[in-house]
Amino acid sequence: MPYFGVTVGRVANRIAMGKFSLDGAEFKLAQNNGPNHLHGGEIGFDEKLWISEPNDDCVTFRYTSEDGEEGYPGQLDVSVTFSMTQENGIRIQYKAKSDKPTPVNLSNHSYFNLGGHASGSVLDHDVQIFASSYTPVDDTLIPTGQIADVKGTAFDFTQPRTIKSSFPQNGFDHNFVLSVPTHAMTGTLQLVAKVFHSETGRTMTIFSTQPGLQFYTGNFLDGTKIGKGGCAYHKHNGFCMETQNFPDAINHDAFPSSVLRPGKEYAHETVYQFSW
Repeated sequence: MPYFGVTVGRVANRIAMGKFSLDGAEFKLAQNNGPNHLHGGEIGFDEKLWISEPNDDCVTFRYTSEDGEEGYPGQLDVSVTFSMTQENGIRIQYKAKSDKPTPVNLSNHSYFNLGGHASGSVLDHDVQIFASSYTPVDDTLIPTGQIADVKGTAFDFTQPRTIKSSFPQNGFDHNFVLSVPTHAMTGTLQLVAKVFHSETGRTMTIFSTQPGLQFYTGNFLDGTKIGKGGCAYHKHNGFCMETQNFPDAINHDAFPSSVLRPGKEYAHETVYQFSW
Protein backbone atom coordinates (compact mmCIF):
# COMPACT_ATOMS: atom_id res chain seq x y z
CA MET A 1 0.00 0.00 0.00
CA PRO A 2 1.57 3.33 -1.06
CA TYR A 3 -0.40 5.56 1.41
CA PHE A 4 -0.94 8.29 -1.19
CA GLY A 5 -1.60 11.67 0.47
CA VAL A 6 -2.94 10.33 3.77
CA THR A 7 -2.52 11.10 7.45
CA VAL A 8 -0.80 8.08 9.02
CA GLY A 9 -1.13 7.01 12.66
CA ARG A 10 -1.62 6.21 15.49
CA VAL A 11 2.13 5.72 15.03
CA ALA A 12 3.63 6.59 11.65
CA ASN A 13 6.57 4.53 10.40
CA ARG A 14 7.70 1.21 11.88
CA ILE A 15 7.63 -0.47 15.29
CA ALA A 16 10.00 -3.43 15.54
CA MET A 17 8.36 -6.86 15.69
CA GLY A 18 4.97 -5.20 16.29
CA LYS A 19 5.43 -4.85 20.02
CA PHE A 20 6.43 -2.44 22.76
CA SER A 21 6.31 -2.08 26.53
CA LEU A 22 4.99 0.97 28.34
CA ASP A 23 4.92 1.53 32.10
CA GLY A 24 5.52 -2.16 32.69
CA ALA A 25 2.77 -3.43 30.37
CA GLU A 26 3.40 -5.29 27.11
CA PHE A 27 1.47 -4.41 23.96
CA LYS A 28 1.21 -6.50 20.79
CA LEU A 29 0.43 -4.88 17.43
CA ALA A 30 -0.19 -6.14 13.90
CA GLN A 31 2.90 -7.18 11.95
CA ASN A 32 1.73 -5.73 8.65
CA ASN A 33 5.14 -4.99 7.11
CA GLY A 34 7.18 -8.17 7.21
CA PRO A 35 8.00 -8.78 10.88
CA ASN A 36 7.21 -5.18 11.82
CA HIS A 37 4.27 -2.87 12.43
CA LEU A 38 3.82 -0.04 9.90
CA HIS A 39 1.77 3.18 9.91
CA GLY A 40 -0.68 2.20 12.63
CA GLY A 41 -1.50 -1.35 11.59
CA GLU A 42 -3.91 -3.26 9.36
CA ILE A 43 -6.52 -0.48 9.47
CA GLY A 44 -4.62 2.66 10.35
CA PHE A 45 -5.79 6.26 10.45
CA ASP A 46 -5.43 6.41 6.66
CA GLU A 47 -8.43 4.06 6.30
CA LYS A 48 -10.69 5.67 8.89
CA LEU A 49 -13.63 7.99 8.28
CA TRP A 50 -12.82 11.38 9.78
CA ILE A 51 -15.33 14.13 10.65
CA SER A 52 -14.66 17.26 8.56
CA GLU A 53 -15.19 20.80 9.83
CA PRO A 54 -14.75 23.38 7.04
CA ASN A 55 -14.03 26.96 8.09
CA ASP A 56 -13.40 30.17 6.17
CA ASP A 57 -9.64 29.66 5.90
CA CYS A 58 -9.05 26.01 6.83
CA VAL A 59 -10.56 22.57 7.21
CA THR A 60 -10.18 20.44 10.34
CA PHE A 61 -10.56 16.67 10.36
CA ARG A 62 -11.33 14.88 13.64
CA TYR A 63 -11.12 11.23 14.59
CA THR A 64 -11.44 9.32 17.86
CA SER A 65 -9.30 6.20 18.07
CA GLU A 66 -10.82 3.94 20.72
CA ASP A 67 -8.88 2.28 23.52
CA GLY A 68 -7.40 -0.95 22.13
CA GLU A 69 -7.76 -0.03 18.45
CA GLU A 70 -5.01 -1.85 16.54
CA GLY A 71 -3.61 -2.88 19.93
CA TYR A 72 -2.82 0.62 21.20
CA PRO A 73 -3.78 1.73 24.72
CA GLY A 74 -6.01 4.70 25.44
CA GLN A 75 -8.74 6.61 23.67
CA LEU A 76 -6.99 9.11 21.42
CA ASP A 77 -8.82 12.20 20.20
CA VAL A 78 -7.08 13.55 17.11
CA SER A 79 -7.47 16.63 14.94
CA VAL A 80 -5.60 17.56 11.77
CA THR A 81 -6.09 21.05 10.33
CA PHE A 82 -5.11 22.02 6.78
CA SER A 83 -4.78 25.65 5.71
CA MET A 84 -3.02 27.78 3.11
CA THR A 85 -0.37 30.35 3.97
CA GLN A 86 0.28 33.73 2.35
CA GLU A 87 3.58 32.31 1.04
CA ASN A 88 1.99 29.56 -1.12
CA GLY A 89 2.30 26.97 1.60
CA ILE A 90 0.14 24.15 2.89
CA ARG A 91 0.10 24.18 6.70
CA ILE A 92 -0.75 20.94 8.53
CA GLN A 93 -1.40 21.15 12.27
CA TYR A 94 -1.71 17.96 14.30
CA LYS A 95 -3.20 17.75 17.79
CA ALA A 96 -4.07 14.78 20.01
CA LYS A 97 -5.02 13.94 23.59
CA SER A 98 -5.28 10.56 25.28
CA ASP A 99 -6.86 9.22 28.46
CA LYS A 100 -4.04 6.67 28.92
CA PRO A 101 -0.30 6.73 28.17
CA THR A 102 0.18 5.79 24.52
CA PRO A 103 2.71 6.27 21.73
CA VAL A 104 1.69 8.84 19.11
CA ASN A 105 3.46 9.82 15.91
CA LEU A 106 1.35 11.49 13.22
CA SER A 107 2.57 12.38 9.74
CA ASN A 108 1.46 13.16 6.21
CA HIS A 109 2.37 10.68 3.48
CA SER A 110 1.96 12.83 0.37
CA TYR A 111 4.12 12.06 -2.65
CA PHE A 112 5.68 14.89 -4.64
CA ASN A 113 7.11 15.25 -8.12
CA LEU A 114 8.01 18.84 -8.94
CA GLY A 115 8.23 17.98 -12.62
CA GLY A 116 4.54 17.03 -12.64
CA HIS A 117 2.79 13.85 -11.60
CA ALA A 118 3.33 12.17 -15.00
CA SER A 119 6.93 13.31 -15.58
CA GLY A 120 8.60 10.09 -14.45
CA SER A 121 11.52 9.69 -12.07
CA VAL A 122 12.25 12.18 -9.29
CA LEU A 123 15.90 11.18 -9.06
CA ASP A 124 16.91 14.35 -10.97
CA HIS A 125 15.56 16.59 -8.18
CA ASP A 126 18.03 18.54 -6.05
CA VAL A 127 17.56 17.94 -2.33
CA GLN A 128 18.92 19.67 0.76
CA ILE A 129 18.13 18.29 4.22
CA PHE A 130 19.22 20.26 7.26
CA ALA A 131 20.47 17.23 9.18
CA SER A 132 24.01 16.27 10.09
CA SER A 133 23.05 12.77 11.19
CA TYR A 134 20.59 9.98 10.47
CA THR A 135 19.40 6.71 12.00
CA PRO A 136 20.88 3.65 10.21
CA VAL A 137 18.50 0.72 9.76
CA ASP A 138 18.62 -3.06 9.55
CA ASP A 139 17.42 -5.05 6.55
CA THR A 140 13.78 -4.63 7.66
CA LEU A 141 14.16 -0.83 7.90
CA ILE A 142 14.16 -0.73 11.71
CA PRO A 143 16.67 1.69 13.28
CA THR A 144 19.64 -0.02 14.87
CA GLY A 145 19.65 2.57 17.66
CA GLN A 146 22.76 4.26 16.32
CA ILE A 147 22.76 7.93 15.34
CA ALA A 148 25.36 8.27 12.60
CA ASP A 149 27.09 11.22 10.96
CA VAL A 150 25.99 11.78 7.35
CA LYS A 151 29.39 13.14 6.33
CA GLY A 152 31.01 11.04 3.61
CA THR A 153 27.90 8.90 3.08
CA ALA A 154 25.04 8.71 0.59
CA PHE A 155 22.92 10.38 3.28
CA ASP A 156 24.77 13.69 3.19
CA PHE A 157 22.29 16.27 1.91
CA THR A 158 23.72 19.13 3.97
CA GLN A 159 24.43 20.84 0.64
CA PRO A 160 21.98 20.68 -2.30
CA ARG A 161 22.60 17.74 -4.66
CA THR A 162 20.64 15.56 -7.01
CA ILE A 163 19.09 12.47 -5.45
CA LYS A 164 20.71 10.16 -8.01
CA SER A 165 24.23 11.54 -7.44
CA SER A 166 24.70 9.20 -4.47
CA PHE A 167 21.88 6.71 -4.27
CA PRO A 168 21.66 3.61 -2.03
CA GLN A 169 20.96 0.33 -3.80
CA ASN A 170 17.43 0.12 -2.41
CA GLY A 171 16.73 3.85 -2.47
CA PHE A 172 16.09 6.19 0.41
CA ASP A 173 13.63 5.26 3.15
CA HIS A 174 15.49 6.72 6.12
CA ASN A 175 15.01 9.04 9.05
CA PHE A 176 17.16 12.15 9.22
CA VAL A 177 17.93 13.66 12.63
CA LEU A 178 17.14 17.31 12.14
CA SER A 179 19.86 19.70 13.19
CA VAL A 180 17.86 21.58 15.82
CA PRO A 181 15.88 18.80 17.56
CA THR A 182 15.16 20.95 20.60
CA HIS A 183 12.65 22.98 18.57
CA ALA A 184 10.27 20.03 18.99
CA MET A 185 10.03 21.03 22.65
CA THR A 186 9.21 24.67 21.89
CA GLY A 187 6.75 24.21 19.04
CA THR A 188 8.78 26.55 16.82
CA LEU A 189 8.75 25.95 13.07
CA GLN A 190 12.22 25.36 11.66
CA LEU A 191 13.51 25.02 8.13
CA VAL A 192 14.15 21.29 7.63
CA ALA A 193 14.52 20.67 3.88
CA LYS A 194 14.42 22.11 0.37
CA VAL A 195 13.76 20.39 -2.96
CA PHE A 196 14.42 22.00 -6.35
CA HIS A 197 13.57 20.87 -9.90
CA SER A 198 15.80 22.66 -12.37
CA GLU A 199 13.76 21.95 -15.51
CA THR A 200 10.62 23.64 -14.18
CA GLY A 201 12.23 26.00 -11.66
CA ARG A 202 9.90 24.75 -8.94
CA THR A 203 11.03 24.66 -5.31
CA MET A 204 9.44 23.03 -2.27
CA THR A 205 10.58 24.19 1.17
CA ILE A 206 9.61 22.24 4.28
CA PHE A 207 9.27 23.66 7.78
CA SER A 208 8.36 21.63 10.85
CA THR A 209 8.36 21.36 14.62
CA GLN A 210 9.23 17.65 14.45
CA PRO A 211 12.65 16.17 15.37
CA GLY A 212 12.88 13.81 12.39
CA LEU A 213 12.30 13.68 8.63
CA GLN A 214 11.69 10.42 6.79
CA PHE A 215 12.94 10.85 3.21
CA TYR A 216 11.39 8.18 0.96
CA THR A 217 11.97 7.84 -2.78
CA GLY A 218 8.96 5.72 -3.76
CA ASN A 219 10.96 2.50 -3.76
CA PHE A 220 7.85 0.30 -3.54
CA LEU A 221 5.76 1.99 -6.23
CA ASP A 222 5.22 -0.68 -8.89
CA GLY A 223 2.90 0.83 -11.48
CA THR A 224 -0.23 -0.93 -10.22
CA LYS A 225 -1.74 2.27 -8.85
CA ILE A 226 -3.35 4.47 -11.50
CA GLY A 227 -3.58 8.19 -10.87
CA LYS A 228 -4.72 11.32 -12.67
CA GLY A 229 -5.26 11.00 -16.40
CA GLY A 230 -4.68 7.25 -16.24
CA CYS A 231 -1.05 7.69 -15.22
CA ALA A 232 0.61 4.64 -13.62
CA TYR A 233 3.04 5.52 -10.83
CA HIS A 234 6.23 3.47 -11.06
CA LYS A 235 9.28 3.08 -8.83
CA HIS A 236 10.86 6.46 -7.95
CA ASN A 237 8.09 8.45 -9.66
CA GLY A 238 7.50 10.38 -6.42
CA PHE A 239 9.20 11.21 -3.14
CA CYS A 240 7.90 11.78 0.40
CA MET A 241 9.18 14.16 3.05
CA GLU A 242 7.48 12.80 6.17
CA THR A 243 8.09 15.02 9.19
CA GLN A 244 7.74 12.91 12.33
CA ASN A 245 9.39 11.40 15.37
CA PHE A 246 12.06 8.75 14.84
CA PRO A 247 10.92 5.29 13.68
CA ASP A 248 10.52 2.74 16.49
CA ALA A 249 11.06 5.50 19.06
CA ILE A 250 8.90 3.65 21.58
CA ASN A 251 11.59 0.93 21.73
CA HIS A 252 14.64 3.24 21.94
CA ASP A 253 15.21 5.19 25.13
CA ALA A 254 17.82 7.38 23.41
CA PHE A 255 15.32 8.61 20.79
CA PRO A 256 12.86 11.47 21.43
CA SER A 257 9.94 10.10 23.40
CA SER A 258 6.78 9.26 21.45
CA VAL A 259 4.68 8.74 24.58
CA LEU A 260 1.66 10.99 25.12
CA ARG A 261 0.32 10.98 28.67
CA PRO A 262 -3.08 12.05 30.04
CA GLY A 263 -3.30 15.78 30.64
CA LYS A 264 -0.73 16.51 27.93
CA GLU A 265 -1.35 17.52 24.32
CA TYR A 266 0.44 16.24 21.25
CA ALA A 267 0.88 19.29 19.01
CA HIS A 268 3.03 19.52 15.90
CA GLU A 269 3.00 21.51 12.70
CA THR A 270 4.46 21.17 9.21
CA VAL A 271 4.42 23.55 6.25
CA TYR A 272 5.11 22.57 2.63
CA GLN A 273 5.84 25.85 0.82
CA PHE A 274 6.10 26.19 -2.96
CA SER A 275 7.73 28.72 -5.28
CA TRP A 276 8.47 28.86 -9.01
